[in-house]
Amino acid sequence: MQDEKAIPPEIRKEEAELRHEIELEDENTSTVYEALFKPTLILELKDHIDDEYAFAGVKDPRIVITTARDPSSRLAQFAKEVKLIFPNSQRVNRGNYVLKDLVNVCKSNEVSDLLVLHEHRGEPDGLAVCHLPYGPTAYFTLSNVVMRHDVRELTSKISEAYPHLIFENFQTSLGKRVVNIFKYLFPVPNNSKRIVTFSNSDDIISFRHHIYSKNGHGGVDIKEVGPRMELKLYQIRLGTIDQTEADVEWVARPYMTTTKKRSFL
Repeated sequence: MQDEKAIPPEIRKEEAELRHEIELEDENTSTVYEALFKPTLILELKDHIDDEYAFAGVKDPRIVITTARDPSSRLAQFAKEVKLIFPNSQRVNRGNYVLKDLVNVCKSNEVSDLLVLHEHRGEPDGLAVCHLPYGPTAYFTLSNVVMRHDVRELTSKISEAYPHLIFENFQTSLGKRVVNIFKYLFPVPNNSKRIVTFSNSDDIISFRHHIYSKNGHGGVDIKEVGPRMELKLYQIRLGTIDQTEADVEWVARPYMTTTKKRSFL
């Protein structure tokens, strides 16, 4: 065929059958075939049928928040503030727990998500979000972390109402995957004056936490309650955080950042 020669008579029948089979392939079949041999397309095939979050929203999430071992006082304080962000969450001292035991305890208590915070020289620098019981686990770097007491417009206390969520500029399949990972950490809100924002700009996710109130002039006053941080996704694994051999769904690699205008979220 490459030499543009006629097909030999002895294989013409086989060629006709193969051509007919190819013509019968619909778009979905072709996409599945490509995904089997091109793993980068797996994200595009994710839908609400085979997604791990298919039953999210049926009942409120239950979250456990912990840290790496021997946390500094700043990381411990940051963990307390992260707990205030998520309704129905509980902070647990890591102690001597290994990840596998911690995951098993969470599963036995019907915990929906496990959040693990990390630090470098006393500064929070990492967050792992593990959905239970089967995954996925998303890993983020943290930067520009501002604690509540460093926020200028600090209010006396944080409302425990279920917050409204704002997700800005998550356009790709990977971006929508990240939205689901964060969205289902929160219960469905009712009439709330609390707002949590995840805003994506060049794959840097800015997290902000506000409350609003109506003033006497028909307007709205907005106050930031903190904490504040920037997150950058660097890996998603299909298993739980203790499964070191779990398949990698997506990972950031050095060569992927060479094109300045390329965005993944």
